[in-house]
Amino acid sequence: MATAAGPRRRSRWVIVAAGVTAAVTGLATPALAAPGVSPATVDRDADPGTSIPVAKVVSTPPIPPKPDVVLLVDTTGSMGGAIANVRTNLQQVITDVRTAQPGAHFAVASYRDTGDGAELFRVRQDLTDDATALQDAVDGLAAGGGGDTPEAWVNALVEVSEGAIGYRTGSSRIVVLVGDAPSHDPSNGRTAAQAAAALQADEARLLAVNVSGGGGGLDATGQASALVAATGGQLVGSSPDTVTAAILAGLRDLDVTVTPTVTGCDPGLSVGFDAPSRTQQSGTDVPFAETVTVAADAAQGAVLHCTVQFLLNGLSGGPAFTQRIAVRINDVTPPVVVVDDRTVEATSPAAAVIDYPASATDNVDGPLTPTCAPPPGATFPLGATTVTCTATDAAGNTGSDTAVMRVVDTTAPATGCVPTNNPGGDNTPGSDNPDGFYQLTSTDIVDTAVEVFIGDAADPTVRFGPFPAGTKIKLVQAPGAQSRVKDGTGDIDYKVTLRGDAVITGVDDAGNTSTAVCLVAPPPK
Repeated sequence: MATAAGPRRRSRWVIVAAGVTAAVTGLATPALAAPGVSPATVDRDADPGTSIPVAKVVSTPPIPPKPDVVLLVDTTGSMGGAIANVRTNLQQVITDVRTAQPGAHFAVASYRDTGDGAELFRVRQDLTDDATALQDAVDGLAAGGGGDTPEAWVNALVEVSEGAIGYRTGSSRIVVLVGDAPSHDPSNGRTAAQAAAALQADEARLLAVNVSGGGGGLDATGQASALVAATGGQLVGSSPDTVTAAILAGLRDLDVTVTPTVTGCDPGLSVGFDAPSRTQQSGTDVPFAETVTVAADAAQGAVLHCTVQFLLNGLSGGPAFTQRIAVRINDVTPPVVVVDDRTVEATSPAAAVIDYPASATDNVDGPLTPTCAPPPGATFPLGATTVTCTATDAAGNTGSDTAVMRVVDTTAPATGCVPTNNPGGDNTPGSDNPDGFYQLTSTDIVDTAVEVFIGDAADPTVRFGPFPAGTKIKLVQAPGAQSRVKDGTGDIDYKVTLRGDAVITGVDDAGNTSTAVCLVAPPPK
C-alpha cells in the first residue's frame, strides 16, 4: 500500500520483537545432537529368525536441506522501514542460513500493485550463492507506488512458481513473502487458488512475514493463513525493524517430515519402523523405533547389510542421514554326522577289527573330522556294539550319529577224524586203519574249545558226546551189535562200537557245524 491506513485488527500470530534479532542469530535451539541419524551404524550378531530392536533418533537441521530461498518483498510506499531492515541485515541472514546449510541459494524478487507497471513483479536476482549479487539486488529495492490497501502478491506467487525463478533439482523451496497488506484476489488475473496450486506443484512452502503497519497485514482476509496451510509453511509477525529476525525465526519454525527409506538390503535381512514418517519442527530430535529382522532362512555365517536413508521433506540430508546396518548371522546348525551300520565276520577269538568310515559336514565350516567311540580300527566283540560319532563346529554346535557294529560267526569249525597209532605198538596205521584208532579234531577261528559228537552212519538216531577235541577213541564196527561207548584204557579215552562208519560232528558256540567220517575197517572173519 502507499501509506498507513486506520487502526489494524489484533493479529493471531506472534509479533517478533526487536530484541529477537540477536536471539535468532544461531537460527534455533540446537537439537540434542548434530544433525544426522543416531546410531548411524548398527553392527550386531543375531540368530536366524530373530529381530533386533534399535532406538533411532534423527536430529534434524534447523533449516531444511539444500534450501532455495526466494525473498519476495513488497516495495510499495509503506514498506520503507522493512526494506531498510532487510538491506541492513541480509548478510546476517545469509550467513546464519548457510551455517546450517552451506549449500543454500537465495533469490530476490519484488511486487507492488496492478497499477505500478513494470514494478508489478520483478526478479531482482535469480537463485545464486553470490552474497554480493544478492546484496546488490536488495540494495536496489526502493519503496514507492501502491494505491489502495490490497497489493498484488497473489500474482507474484504465481509468477515465482511458473518459471520466474529457476529452482535447483532436489532443493527445499521456500518463498519468503514480506508484506504489510493483503492481496487482490484475483490480482492481475491470478487467484489465490492458482497461487496455492502453483506453489504445491513446485513443492514450495510459503513463509509469510506479516509486517505491522497500516495495511491490515498479509492475513487481513485470511489469504496468508490459507496459503501457508496449503504449503506446510509458516505465518509470522514482525515490526518493520525486525523483518530479518522474523525471517530467521520463520525458517526455523518450518516443519520437517522425516521419512525412513530402505535403499537396499541383502536377502535375509529387512528393516521396519514404527511409523512411515514423522513431522516435527526443524531443529528437533525425531524418534523412531527401528526393527531389524533376520529371516529364518538367512545364510548362517554370513554378514548381511542394509542401508537406510532418512529423507527430510523427501530430500536427502546428506551422508549424516544415512544409516548402515551389518548383521552377522550366527551359525546355529550343528554339523551333519554320518556313520552307518556294518556287519562283519569274526576273524579271531577276540572277534573282529572294524575300520568303519564316518564323516561330518557343517553348513558353515564344511568337512569336519568326527570323533567316534569305539573308534574306527578298534576290535569289536561278537554281537552288536553301538558306536557314537560326534563333531563340533567353530560356533560350538555339536552334531552326532550312531550306528551298530555287528560281529557274527558264521564260519564252521574244521573237524577231522585222524588215524593214530595203536597204543599197544609202534606201527603207524595204514589208510584203512585196520586197528581202528582215531583222534577226534575240531578247530574254530573264534572258539578255543569246540564240542565234538560221534554219530553212526548206519543209525541216524545215534549221537554220542559231546567230547573235547583231541579225544582218542578205538572204533569197532559191528553191524549186528548195539551202538555204544565205553571207557577206554591207557592212551585211549573211549571205545566206540558202531554198526556203520563213525560220523564225527564239530559244533562251535555259534552253532556252526562241520562233519568228518571215520571209515572203520570191519574186524577180520
